[in-house]
Amino acid sequence: MMDKDTHLERYRRLIEISRDLASTLDLDPLLNRIIEAARDISGAEAASILLYDDAGKQLYFQAATNMDPLMRGILVPMDSIAGWIITNRKPVRISDVNKDQRYFKTVAKTVSFATQSIMGVPLITKDKVVGVLEVLNKQQGEFSEDDEDLLTVLGAQAAVAIENTRLFQQSDLIAEFVHELRNPLASVNTASYLLLRPEISPEQAHQIIQNIQSETMRLTTLTSSFLDLARLESGRVQFHKSSFALRPMLEECKSIMQAKADENRVTIKIDVPSDMPDIQADRDKLKQVALNLISNAIKYNRPGGMVSVKTLMAESEWKLIVTDTGMGIPEDDLPNMFQKFYRVRTVETKVMGTGLGLSICKGIVQGHGGRIEVQSKLGEGTRFIVHIPKK
Repeated sequence: MMDKDTHLERYRRLIEISRDLASTLDLDPLLNRIIEAARDISGAEAASILLYDDAGKQLYFQAATNMDPLMRGILVPMDSIAGWIITNRKPVRISDVNKDQRYFKTVAKTVSFATQSIMGVPLITKDKVVGVLEVLNKQQGEFSEDDEDLLTVLGAQAAVAIENTRLFQQSDLIAEFVHELRNPLASVNTASYLLLRPEISPEQAHQIIQNIQSETMRLTTLTSSFLDLARLESGRVQFHKSSFALRPMLEECKSIMQAKADENRVTIKIDVPSDMPDIQADRDKLKQVALNLISNAIKYNRPGGMVSVKTLMAESEWKLIVTDTGMGIPEDDLPNMFQKFYRVRTVETKVMGTGLGLSICKGIVQGHGGRIEVQSKLGEGTRFIVHIPKK
């Protein structure tokens, strides 16, 4: 049993944490603050959060103080300890998980973390189960009833903060999406109205039909991109790590984009060092990033231009660098390039796009624990640099 002063100090800390959580409306930083707080107030070695999708009845690993970023989204069975907490809506304390048949070993094996003891509480708000907050390996002694009480209070605050953040992000994203739908829908509506006019010539009708097809394709791309971004922002995207060589993946991207490059008279050059080692990452998602960056480099290039796709290996990270010889980006626009639906004003009416591609790239790169940056000079071209930490 802890002494009175220690007990009061831990509750003071809990009040400070609660205030901090209430002021955060970005999901990833919020989850990281929750697990760090849970680890600290319970005297544990590590902490994690699993989120619950009530519609799909799925529980998935989302954040941990000791987690490889690519573990995000891994599904956890409902017959696990966390699943039991969700089903029964009760906390649990286990001094030796290896003696409990509910213990799900896959996560521990993947992150090479040995779990001995565990304490978990359900995250519940307005009678809705949001997920599970767990702390692992008490550093001194065993998890106590006082530890459970503190974690339960933190869990209640965390559940409210997580749900509020989700609702804020969803409403914000949906509002922006609806706004972006208006222009293509208005174009299709106007075009269909004109087609019904008796004075329209066959040539004019053909042009109007082409416009409808173009706007329909834009709507299809927009909705697909919106769904990709919504999954990334909700944390429900699963990353599947594998070991692979970068050159074959980039050559595939070049092959996919070659027809578009030829149409725009743009040359694509792949530069991967011969001694570049295989990397550990989600191949499909990094291919999506590379395709998006190469596609942009072609679209915003000039006839006869060049797209350079280069990789470098540093001590702690590897880099993917995509450079074009296009029109460049105004300096005022650079800080906004990764914002949702943002498009450079000088080109938004000339080149079709959704304004979501770079936001999706950023989400995928951050899901790998990395970062993406842009460098550009007006009239000279643009360079995107992806940094991914070595595993």
